[in-house]
Parts: sequence; C-alpha cells; structure tokens
Amino acid sequence: MNPAPVPTGLIQVSGLCKRFGASTVVNRLALDVRAGEIFGLVGPDGAGKTTVVRMLAGVLRPDGGSIVIDGVDVGADPERAKRHLSYMPQRFGLYEDLTVDENIRFYADLFEVERRTWRARADQMLAACGLTEFRGRLVGKLSGGMKQKVGLTCSLVHTPRILLLDEPTTGVDPVSRREFWQLLYGLRAEGVAILIATAYLDEAERCDRLALMNEGAVLMSDTPAALKARMPGLIVEVLSPQPRAVRDTLAGLPGVLGVLVVGIGAHIHLDQHGRVPQLGQRLRDAGVPVERIREVPPTVEDLFVAALAASSERTAA
Repeated sequence: MNPAPVPTGLIQVSGLCKRFGASTVVNRLALDVRAGEIFGLVGPDGAGKTTVVRMLAGVLRPDGGSIVIDGVDVGADPERAKRHLSYMPQRFGLYEDLTVDENIRFYADLFEVERRTWRARADQMLAACGLTEFRGRLVGKLSGGMKQKVGLTCSLVHTPRILLLDEPTTGVDPVSRREFWQLLYGLRAEGVAILIATAYLDEAERCDRLALMNEGAVLMSDTPAALKARMPGLIVEVLSPQPRAVRDTLAGLPGVLGVLVVGIGAHIHLDQHGRVPQLGQRLRDAGVPVERIREVPPTVEDLFVAALAASSERTAA
C-alpha cells in the first residue's frame, strides 16, 4: 500500500472541525493550497466557508484538526502565523473618514512596513486597479467595488505570502468584479497562495482548484476541468422564453437527473443521449415554446447541483 502524499502547500489543513453548540459547522475538512495558486471554497450561504477562513486566519479556534500556515502551526502560535498572511473579511475595516492613502498608511504602520516599501506597493496596486487618481479621496465617497480594491491594497502592503479572502465580491458590480479578479491573477503570478471563499459559482471557474462545500463538508475537490469531467451523463441546454415552464415540465421525467434554470433557458441533466428527443416532444405537448435544444459542456453550477442531489440521496438512504 502506497503512503498518502505529503502536503506541500503554504496552507495545510487536516481534519478541521468546528462546532457551535450541538451544530457541527465544519466537519473534518482537509485542504492544501500551494504558492501561486487561487483555491476556491465554493458553496451556498451557511456551508461553513466563513468559519473555515476565520480559523485559517487565527481569529477563531477550531475544535479539532490542524492548520499550518507557511510552516507555522496556527493552533500553537496564531500570532506568528498572522505575520505570514493577510485576511480580508466580507466587510474589510476601512475608515471612511480617512482618504485612500491614509487608510493604506494606517495598515502599513500596523505591520511596521517602511514608508518606501509600502508606497511602492501602493503605487503598483492602485495603478493596477485604476485608483491612482483617487488617492486623496475619502473612502466613504467611493463605490462598493472601489472600496474592495482599496481593502485589497491595504491587505497587501506587507507583501504576505498567503491571502485569505471571504466573499470579497459580494454586492460588487460585474465590472469591478472582473477588475478585482485581474488583481488576483497578478498576485498569483507573484507566487502568492490565495484562498477565496465565494458563493458565486461563476467565480469557481476562475480558480486553479476548488472545493465544493455544503453543510460544513467538502463534497469534492479538484481543478474545475477535472471536476466537470467526472460528472456522469450529459447536459442539454433548452433555450425558451419560459424557462420555469421548461423546468416544471421536464423535472421528474425518466432519465432526467436534474433541471437548473439558467438565464433565458434551462440546463437538463440527462443520464444518456437517447433521452434527448423526448425533451422536445414533451415540451411541444405541453405547449412550452422552445428556441433551441443542444448539448453543452457542464458548468461548475451544474456539477454542484448534481453533487448536492447525490449527497441528499446518500443521506436519505
């Protein structure tokens, strides 16, 4: 029997558990996040993502398991571990009555970063996210997306090797979300290990690797491509001006494993290709208008919905 591989990441987590009263919110979680990698913790609200990130950051003590951050045992020496990482919670603590530059300087002083060092870092980050001209503006006068980018800049003034992000793009407009991810790609190229918790399944597609979480447990973990390759059956896209009628008509048919409303259509998870002709016939019989039916590659959202259904079936059994 071959021995288990030894984790090599900057973040190494094994058997992590957390309970609040009688509820187990994180259940035997294991992670290994490497340098120069964006790792996604993906799942719905209540999946346990924030709890995991807070334990990694050393601000919440686990009830079991181990966390090693850049070679430092967080349980044994949380303050030392914090010197190696930066933690950006959902609502980063910017001071709205200070300017962008004053906020950055405040966080630089907390980490005892020399002025020349933090100024160079701030110049680089603010230029990358288009905020150079706003350095003198009060943070309270910035948009939500701009605040998040300033928060990221403040998080990085001490050039940490590890970045922990807890749903940083929640409520941010699509353009700012895209710009935020461009900043993350730049940090990845610098060798930073990035762990991001998100409920946006489209963001999961942008991660190098990810873990799909639900009810405190990891359902599966791998690269997005590898995970989607493991999905059984096929996905058929039905475009219709009445996507909910498509869902209601096709859900429960023989061979239909799941139906997911997506924009102006629906994704139908089938067990085999031979089921495709019955979809169009059933929709025509029900009087549901259809513009197109075609097979499409599965998305992470398709995979996650299928994984949740499979998990529910195992629990019920």
